[in-house]
Amino acid sequence: MNKIKSKFRLYWPLIKSLQTALLMVTGLAGYMSARCPVTTRPTMLGLALSLFLTISGSTILNMWYDRDIDAKMARTAKRPLPSGKIDPTEALRFGLIISIIGVAIAVAMDALYGLIIFGGLFIDVVIYTIWLKRKTAWSIVWGGISGGMPILAGRALGIGTIDWIGIALMFAILFWIPTHILTFSMRYREDYKNAGVPTFPSTYGDNFTRNTIAISSILAAIIIGLAAYGIGTDWGFLRLMAVLSGGLLTLAIASIIKPSETVNFGLFKYASLYMLSAMILLMF
Repeated sequence: MNKIKSKFRLYWPLIKSLQTALLMVTGLAGYMSARCPVTTRPTMLGLALSLFLTISGSTILNMWYDRDIDAKMARTAKRPLPSGKIDPTEALRFGLIISIIGVAIAVAMDALYGLIIFGGLFIDVVIYTIWLKRKTAWSIVWGGISGGMPILAGRALGIGTIDWIGIALMFAILFWIPTHILTFSMRYREDYKNAGVPTFPSTYGDNFTRNTIAISSILAAIIIGLAAYGIGTDWGFLRLMAVLSGGLLTLAIASIIKPSETVNFGLFKYASLYMLSAMILLMF
């Protein structure tokens, strides 16, 4: 029993639990925008399990591949793989197994749902992490598309097809991700520089990066508002979403007018809170 607990403590950081949970919530929100969770509990459980396994598996595979650059960054050097606490072959095997199980569950539930889930996994691991992350700062676009797949998949599972609302929700996530990732890359620019990973701040400078964050924040807020209206969200919830979007836009604009480390980090933290709150509103 103690051995199992010890293994669990080692592997838990590999799945980035907060990131995994947020992406799971987007998938559940996509499904609940079309179906009542109370009357479809078995499907909800299958959805949650397939998302958890697939997202966790892809994250482990990313960490396995990036263990060399993680070792060069102070922020990530103590992670289980670069620090040598977990054998890389063992991590690779575990990541592949749970990814395959997650995709298999998704395909068994619905072929279209499974295809979208597999697409998200492939884009995240192969296109974003293996192919582009170390070559171009624009790799975050593909990372954003991958991040938008869970909500598109959840919506598709709920209605049986891909509609404009599902696509809009995916693009809302795509445009939200730069707000989250670019503020992070500005905060830890030296780490990324030491690892040789190109970022927007190192490639285009801080001003361009802040403008990109502001524009993407505006687009994310507009698109998620349109999707919420298309779903038929109550005006009370829409007004609350508008208030949340106003906070995001205020911080994004403040980062341009009066840039500082405090504003930048505040925007990074608020971006996650904003997306989580928006997903909860869509659920209701």
